[in-house]
Amino acid sequence: MSVHVTVVASPGPRQVREAVLELPDGATVADALAATGWPADEWANREVGVWGLKATPSTPLREQDRVEIYRPLRVDPKVARKERFGRQGARTAGLFARRRPGSKPGY
Repeated sequence: MSVHVTVVASPGPRQVREAVLELPDGATVADALAATGWPADEWANREVGVWGLKATPSTPLREQDRVEIYRPLRVDPKVARKERFGRQGARTAGLFARRRPGSKPGY
């Protein structure tokens, strides 16, 4: 028997690499990464996950799993949102930026 898995990585913005693999039963995330043939520096010290859930190299794979290699974040999302909100101001950003004329605040 064998399992079919997809390994996906994004080396840069708007770039996606994908490898569809057929591995033997009992294969792990590490086996899938090695089977891609991609250089080890692309995935050696990166976080990985299976279907968006954090995984370790020893995590066993199942049929139709999607292994994802994550890039490190350049900016903390919370900090980026705070800075963006500060630039835009409270009235022009967020859920209540556009109100109907004559409506109550928050509607």
